[in-house]
Amino acid sequence: MRVLVVDDDVQIIRAMRINLRARGYDVDTAADGAGALRLAREHLPTVVLLDLGLPDMEGMEVIRHLRGWTQVPIIVLSARHSAGEKVRCLDLGADDYVTKPFGMDELLARMRAAERRAVRVEEAPVVRTASFEVDLGAKRVLREGEEVRLTPTEWHILEILARNCGRLVSQRRLLHDVWGPTYQNETNYLRVYMAQLRRKLEPDPSHPRYLITEAGRGYRFERDA
Repeated sequence: MRVLVVDDDVQIIRAMRINLRARGYDVDTAADGAGALRLAREHLPTVVLLDLGLPDMEGMEVIRHLRGWTQVPIIVLSARHSAGEKVRCLDLGADDYVTKPFGMDELLARMRAAERRAVRVEEAPVVRTASFEVDLGAKRVLREGEEVRLTPTEWHILEILARNCGRLVSQRRLLHDVWGPTYQNETNYLRVYMAQLRRKLEPDPSHPRYLITEAGRGYRFERDA
């Protein structure tokens, strides 16, 4: 099992790495939110242990980004004792909230419980349509056996939609997860990139079958229209 520990305290990182490795876990560590998100995509952890007070972004932002594409269990480790903080984290998608200081045995028990509760879904499925397939593990799209070249932004949008196949993804969520919290009103960005994706993937871009717009609300990926 692989654990991603996210904390900017060097001593905590060192202690967690030693304790978890001694118990048979593979451990990745990140001192900021950007590093955590990169490692999560590269290594697909079994559990994320997340501090809230990071130097580049709030831990809650990390939760939002992760929940845009994965259901990996997230356990918040924080010195903040406010009930409001706990509720916000849990509402955003965290699985548990442990206040510092904590005992290692308690943390391990909570990790095991989070793993048991986790929905057992394939972390890197291939989403297939009649016209193309999206390989979320290999991070590529194939159309008639040939790879379709996507820009990083096009891929990020498509990945979020494909991982939420059949469900509406709001404009605000896409803008937040792809460009960040200061871009949540820039809906023109989405129109431009969705048009580019349709030109590359749809049999008839003017009448999309797979990348569906719900006017004023958001977008939906459908396998079959």
